[in-house]
Amino acid sequence: MIIGVPKEIKNNENRVALTPAGAKELVKRGHSVYVQHTAGEGSGFLDEAYAEAGAIILPTIEATYEIAEMIMKVKEPIEPEYKLIKEDQLLFTYFHFASYEPLTKAMVASKSVCLAYETVEKADRSLPLLVPMSEVAGRMAVQKGANYLEKPLQGRGILLGGVPGVLPAKVLILGGGIVGTQAAWMAAGLGADVTIMDVSLPRMRYLADVMPANVKTMMSNEYNVRKMIVNHDLIIGAVLIPGAKAPHLITRDMLKEMQPGTVLVDVAVDQGGCIETCKPTTHQDPTFIIDEVVHYCVANMPGAVPYTSTLALTNATLPYAIQLAEKGWKKAAQDNPDLIPGLNIIHGDIVYQAVAEAFDMDYTPVVKYLAD
Repeated sequence: MIIGVPKEIKNNENRVALTPAGAKELVKRGHSVYVQHTAGEGSGFLDEAYAEAGAIILPTIEATYEIAEMIMKVKEPIEPEYKLIKEDQLLFTYFHFASYEPLTKAMVASKSVCLAYETVEKADRSLPLLVPMSEVAGRMAVQKGANYLEKPLQGRGILLGGVPGVLPAKVLILGGGIVGTQAAWMAAGLGADVTIMDVSLPRMRYLADVMPANVKTMMSNEYNVRKMIVNHDLIIGAVLIPGAKAPHLITRDMLKEMQPGTVLVDVAVDQGGCIETCKPTTHQDPTFIIDEVVHYCVANMPGAVPYTSTLALTNATLPYAIQLAEKGWKKAAQDNPDLIPGLNIIHGDIVYQAVAEAFDMDYTPVVKYLAD
């Protein structure tokens, strides 16, 4: 198979979909890997390293899309890329379709095959290609939140871990999945007073067993959320419904109940966000303030630590990329059920139900394309 790795052009997105080590694994199996000039530079991987691994360097993004049968990316294509995508071309990347209708319509119109990292799903319901970036984002949420609690950045002026004789910051985490768990570990390690809210009692029992003493669990419902936001300094939205828009657990009216300088970090913003007032921001302009509450809503948080993120992502995606390259998307999905929910759009049909429902568009069961 001919695999293309374009340079990411989303604002301040420095990750790349494939490391030189990953390129070498594909090349040694007989596949051709084409990498756009400087695609890996932001992550610390130079063209020379890809060339040594057997990849071919192409000068432009247009050339990369033109030659490839499978495009490997990190973030969803943005508008300048729509016209470059070809019919039948396989795109393997994060899409988060349910949060952005123009992208969905553009991919339907392209008649390409869109396989989304975030909805590849194992039999135990875990999301193997979302996990590494969720781990990074969960830890970064605390790192960024602690930073924006500083007074010069219009936060409350609170040190996350406090000092002897002074209470630490209170951190509220909405969601006890991968993001929430990693955020809790990070906040607890810095000495904060942490509460995780979730709707699953089994998950909370697990978290209560494994977390340190400064992490507490609480059932998530509107009454409890309203009670907790009044005196918490950093609130992290970590709710994900695979492939669908996240529900709004914090609504516009709740901001008035928070203390001035409270910091909100919505990790789910690329899936619509679980905080109503959050809208996607960039690393260049990461925050905005509503009702004296600081909102940090960067949609590609792991892009700020691209070396770590790229290695973590390639570790997870490469085994699936090899299967897709060896067998093609259809046979790979037939042989590995993990890939079936990853298929979101095929030849103009939306085959992932939550995406079709998000925009009231027609849904086609994926079995139509996987039947022999």
